[in-house]
Amino acid sequence: MKKNILLILSSISLLFSCKKDNGEWRKAAENPDFLRRTQLQVTESIIHDIFAPPVSSRIYCYASLAAYEALIPGNPAYKSMVGQYNGFEKVYKPDSSKTYCYPLAATRAFLTIGKNLTFAQDVYVDFEKKLWEDYKATGMPDEVFENSIAFGDSVAASIMNYSKKDNYKQTRGFRYTVTNKEGTWVPTPPAYMDAVEPYWTKIRSFTLDSSAQFPPPAPSKFDLTKGSPYYNEVMDCYNTVKNLTDEQRAIANFWDCNPFKMNITGHAMFATKKVSPGGHWMGIVSQVSRNLGADIYKTAEAYLLTSTAVFDGFISCWTEKYRSVRIRPESIINANIDKDWQPVLQTPPFPEYTSGHSVISGAASTALTSVLGDNVAFTDSTEIPYGLPPRKFTSFSQAADEASISRLYGGIHFRPALNNGIAQGRKIGNWLVAKIKTKK
Repeated sequence: MKKNILLILSSISLLFSCKKDNGEWRKAAENPDFLRRTQLQVTESIIHDIFAPPVSSRIYCYASLAAYEALIPGNPAYKSMVGQYNGFEKVYKPDSSKTYCYPLAATRAFLTIGKNLTFAQDVYVDFEKKLWEDYKATGMPDEVFENSIAFGDSVAASIMNYSKKDNYKQTRGFRYTVTNKEGTWVPTPPAYMDAVEPYWTKIRSFTLDSSAQFPPPAPSKFDLTKGSPYYNEVMDCYNTVKNLTDEQRAIANFWDCNPFKMNITGHAMFATKKVSPGGHWMGIVSQVSRNLGADIYKTAEAYLLTSTAVFDGFISCWTEKYRSVRIRPESIINANIDKDWQPVLQTPPFPEYTSGHSVISGAASTALTSVLGDNVAFTDSTEIPYGLPPRKFTSFSQAADEASISRLYGGIHFRPALNNGIAQGRKIGNWLVAKIKTKK
């Protein structure tokens, strides 16, 4: 009698198990909003931990690569980055005898890399619990869930092994020595911070043949003689800030993207934290891919190429910054033109030429256009959490142009750093699009 009852219970269990695994859960589990939510959470962690813009780009790129590699076994049309990215030789492969939900594996891989490369683990606890609950609520069988989680973790481990050979660890702790040579960078108020990431040129890029592959034109000769090219650039910045329109000021603030702004009130000093330039572009990927109804594969591809463009863009830009080591507008104007002049934005702690936001925006917009299309109109709401209204753009390229000119309006760059910087970035973006193949 006992055996018969056990047999009946086992049959009922099997019946319900089979009924549960009817495949209807797949469509819900392939919703790219799971991955977009995860991207946003990693961004929140990056903001919390106050990573410098180049370091933030490294986190985004490895996380995006992990997500992409964990996802593409589910779609034979997509091609791995193994053998395409510099030094990327192998990645964990799925077990053909097991059933997976590759979108879940991709989300898990992105999150795992994000957690590994950021510090504050407690910010993930509630988010992660809810994320896995929502995946299970799709009706996904437990075995598929467990297989997918394990596969995502294995791919993430492959990517972490790859990341350990990019010279990041070897470049920690090195400081830049200020020379005080005329026309060269010096720390700026209010915090007079040390120069950020002076050895970023040593970091292994993902696609560039060398960090100096796309050098911009040399900056103007330092010469404060009235009428010289450099003097005219200084006065252009000085007068632009003095005569800003409300719209120009709004543009400057919208693209500020300063991850660590020092504020002084009387004798008190406190910091405010915001999204980095790379985080802003990753946010644009999330918003536009959702608006266009892009599937999980297109979304992961857009994250991958955009983050790669930003990462390699920072390497190229930082190579020039610490080659030319040009002084910032605030320093030169206060010392030679007007001691009371102040920029709209807080001057970031690294050399002026070329503009980092210009380079990475040129690169990111070019890469993103290759995935989601040209002349894609969108509304960017990335800055709403910081009290700024959304802005509308007719294309990714137009958004990049505005991001670039915002640095002049903000008083933190001279015009050549913008024009030459965005051209530098677009060369990197075009190189990436031509070299890297995501489709077979």
